[in-house]
Amino acid sequence: MKARIKITLKAGVLDPQGKAIEHALGALGFSGIKDVRQGKYIEVTLAETDEAKAQAQVEKMCEELLANMVIENYSFTLEKD
Repeated sequence: MKARIKITLKAGVLDPQGKAIEHALGALGFSGIKDVRQGKYIEVTLAETDEAKAQAQVEKMCEELLANMVIENYSFTLEKD
């Protein structure tokens, strides 16, 4: 089973890397950019075949290591191989 995990900063958390990307896009001539927020995308292939167990496992991974729960949110989808 494959987990596709998206981690983003919570609303209101300053995103200096997103601001740097926003300014770089402007410097390259892209106009109309209102805001840029950056995040992380992680794929994890699991040996687990039971969807409920896989979901619990990925939630634990996110909460204990992959996401900083103070400043980040996470979401994920599971796909069977």
